[in-house]
Amino acid sequence: MNSDYRQSHHIHYPVMDQSQHLNKTAEVQPSKPEKTRHCDGFKMFLAALSLSYICKALGAIIMKTSITQIERRFEISSSTAGLIDGGFEIGNLLVIVFVSYFGSKLHRPKLIGIGCFIMGIGSIMTAMPHFFMGYYRYSDNDISSLNSSTLMCLVNQTTSFTGTSPEVVGKGCEKESKSHMWIYVLMGNMLRGVGETPIVPLGISYIDDFAKEGHSSLYLGLLNTVAMIGPIIGFIMSSMFARLYVDVGYVDPSSIRITPADARWVGAWWLSFLVSGLLAVIASIPFFFLPKIPKTSQKQRKNSSSPNVLQTDKEKNHMTNLFKQEKKASANMTGFLKSLKSILTNHLYVIFLVLTLLQISSFIGSFTYLFKFIEQQFSRSASEANFVLGIITLPAMASGMFLGGYIIKRFKLTMIGIAKFALFTTSMSYVFHLLNFPLICENKSLAGLTLTYDGMNSVDSHIDVPLSYCNSDCSCDKNQWEPICGKNGVTYISPCLAGCKSSGVNTNSNSTLFYDCSCIRDSDIQNSNFSAHLGECPRKKCKNNYYFYIALQVLSSFCTATGSTSLMMILMKRNSSSNLFWCLNRQNVYEVVRHQLWSTRGL
Repeated sequence: MNSDYRQSHHIHYPVMDQSQHLNKTAEVQPSKPEKTRHCDGFKMFLAALSLSYICKALGAIIMKTSITQIERRFEISSSTAGLIDGGFEIGNLLVIVFVSYFGSKLHRPKLIGIGCFIMGIGSIMTAMPHFFMGYYRYSDNDISSLNSSTLMCLVNQTTSFTGTSPEVVGKGCEKESKSHMWIYVLMGNMLRGVGETPIVPLGISYIDDFAKEGHSSLYLGLLNTVAMIGPIIGFIMSSMFARLYVDVGYVDPSSIRITPADARWVGAWWLSFLVSGLLAVIASIPFFFLPKIPKTSQKQRKNSSSPNVLQTDKEKNHMTNLFKQEKKASANMTGFLKSLKSILTNHLYVIFLVLTLLQISSFIGSFTYLFKFIEQQFSRSASEANFVLGIITLPAMASGMFLGGYIIKRFKLTMIGIAKFALFTTSMSYVFHLLNFPLICENKSLAGLTLTYDGMNSVDSHIDVPLSYCNSDCSCDKNQWEPICGKNGVTYISPCLAGCKSSGVNTNSNSTLFYDCSCIRDSDIQNSNFSAHLGECPRKKCKNNYYFYIALQVLSSFCTATGSTSLMMILMKRNSSSNLFWCLNRQNVYEVVRHQLWSTRGL
């Protein structure tokens, strides 16, 4: 139809301009759904927090597995070593309350990143004394010669006991026993405790604030599961580095007489702290690029602030007043003190706090010296102790946590039932710990210390006992500790005190042997081979006790982990008796009010 025809028949069509046409088209065509970002800020925060959890657990395991080697390296007492290990808790307690309260009102991802960075610097600082001390000195004798006068028995000769080894002690370095370099290890561990403080409280509060409704427990479970990678890496890495000599790369390996099974052996403990510190520094980088509030959570909060949640003007005014009160409280210490008072006056919280204090204090004390106990009581190397404990502890704890959660869900236990289940598992763990006492081994057979040189009678006092008729003419240093194991199964303080006249090297096992030992000859007349080898004699009677002890550790760890699920459920169970406790720990006024409003509506 042409234009002339339209004009002759007076046919008119409505004319639409371009804007009307576009509007019409927009009404007809359905709007495309907005593309969602799969790697949003919250998911990136979860990934970064998982890595920080791994580094946190890794640093804790490394300190526990290295405490005995640190004790030997710095020649400090067990009480001082315990102080170094407790430095982490000291640093943590200095800032935990303030970080938990004020940190939730600041940029939490950046605070966690700063904490990870400080934690890494603390681990690196712990390893630094190794580079500023002399070489480790496990003996006062010259290791370059096995025929040294201070090692062998030289009849009717006077010897000097001032020999030093250029391969073991650095030139001009003072004796490590007079060094206070362990203070830097303590400071590094305290710094690690300060840095680790914001990771858990701010990370959990961030997840609870911005996760989808009902997904917080899932994310927390995933975090704790991923964190188990840290102990696995820590036990394996500590076991590997414990086999390396502490001065690896600086000392000729062929000049080292002792082996990892020797009580004086110190492994490369500092390597573990360097690796852990570098990983923590790397883990801190992503947090500095994360937003304070994820974009997806901003949209969710806009929707949650619609009239579906706050329907009346009274509720809106109530929310406005509470936000003003929160702003005023966060500006000074008044709000902090009020929150602290409200928490401490909550009976459920106080009971749980006392329970946690008792459990953690006993666990930390036993776990700190567990490795030393296995090394000295069962004559195991540090590498073997770290590996075995890692193999048995982690699977037992993982299985216990899973079984505890399954039992609670399967039988639908109430709060009273969960509390009874926690009491049962804790009591069983206590019983297994009591069974460790009968497994204590007998004293080591040390000639001149616990036994006489004939090996028949025990010694009540070791004063002037090391000297006997079999070594009285050898001019030995009674303070020298170079243990050897005789063919008679008795350990002697040194080759000289055993009356050994010569030595050699076994080409097959590359071990040091000592011959013509007069004290061994006098105690074992029927044996014509009066030789000994370097190192202490194993406790043959205590071999079976070691396996029983490991089995008890598996059962105890399993029961403790099974009960830990119940304790966590008691803490987080949301019923009428614990709603207030949960809200007080949230440290967020908005969530408290929203929780109360949902409860009144039965949501």
